[in-house]
Amino acid sequence: MKRVVVTGMSGITSLGSDWASIEANFVAGRSGIRRMDEWDRFTELNTRLAGPIDDFAVPKHWTRKQLRSMGRVSRLAVGAAEQALQDAGLLGNPIIRDGRMGVACGSSTGSTDEIKAFGNMLLNSVAEGLNANSYVRMMPHTTAANISIFFGLTGRLIPTSSACTSGSQGIGYAYEAIKFARLPLMLAGGAEELCPTEAMVFDALYATSLKNDAPQTSPRPYDNDRDGLVIGEGGGMLVLEELEHALARGAHIHAEIVGFGSNADGQHTTRPEVSTMRRAMELALEDAGLDAAAIGYVNGHGTATEQGDIAETLATHELFGARMPISSQKSFLGHTLGACGALESWFSIEMMNRDRYVPTLNLDHIDPRCGELDYLRGEFRSMRNDYVMNNNFAFGGVNTSLIFRRWA
Repeated sequence: MKRVVVTGMSGITSLGSDWASIEANFVAGRSGIRRMDEWDRFTELNTRLAGPIDDFAVPKHWTRKQLRSMGRVSRLAVGAAEQALQDAGLLGNPIIRDGRMGVACGSSTGSTDEIKAFGNMLLNSVAEGLNANSYVRMMPHTTAANISIFFGLTGRLIPTSSACTSGSQGIGYAYEAIKFARLPLMLAGGAEELCPTEAMVFDALYATSLKNDAPQTSPRPYDNDRDGLVIGEGGGMLVLEELEHALARGAHIHAEIVGFGSNADGQHTTRPEVSTMRRAMELALEDAGLDAAAIGYVNGHGTATEQGDIAETLATHELFGARMPISSQKSFLGHTLGACGALESWFSIEMMNRDRYVPTLNLDHIDPRCGELDYLRGEFRSMRNDYVMNNNFAFGGVNTSLIFRRWA
């Protein structure tokens, strides 16, 4: 068994692409949610709220040839990966191209512009807008494939298209690949591009927020006055490395991954199950060889949906009791779907290393049906923890739990 550490971290979000910028917005209580006037043409879509990245532009050094196979979701993933490699001191290093580094990454779907073009072919019998790269931009593993090709990674490639657990499964499977000595380096994470079709998925379930004229007041995870989730976009990537490999090259270590748990509800595609959510957390603890008392903070999935919030917090309370601090950064960014597990893992490590924990925005009145926990709200919380947990749960009954250990 090998030990696995995090030597690079980065993300691209509606609140910035570095921790200093994102944290400044967290401190100011400023979210990335706005009204999407451009969605007014979708008259049957009820929500108009989202968390777009309005200032994203591809780096000038990316070539036209490199960009041909990348839709927006892959550009977000590759951009985050490039920044994470830079943070790890590995960008341009030949060791990432000799088979030692692989990639585990996913998204809920590929780029939807290409899906629209293929749909147009089926509906209207025309191939307008389609070319040799259309499928590559649309395919479910477009993020993982594009990262591998862009950086010349020839290690194993693990696609993780599992909706809201795409990013956390990417990190978990990459951790296991290194832990079981298959290779010493992995890029791991997830991404999602914003699309009104994703909002419509939840709109059809009556699960989207309709606070269209007050975007900064939603979403409201764990709040009694929540009215649904808000979709966001982004990309998050971690560089995972076998400990001895990292030490040998003098890498800066952000944290150690010590536990990963993943399972399935096996019951319903959209209704979460308390027992299997709890079991995923227990699996992570067992993998880490830790008791529940060792965990000092849980980064909750916190989507601001009624069933999700209640089931998640009941499961967390059953395992940890009322003493457990919990918060959700989706209150600031919206639900970034395939990116959220990676972004929230990054945030968890940053908070642990700085002893400053982000509260849940807009959490004014805790839903009494939620599990009894120590909900962070209002001000940042100062705490010193050696272990933190990040949980994510997805449609299809997919549950994940990751445990990070302080490195210092």
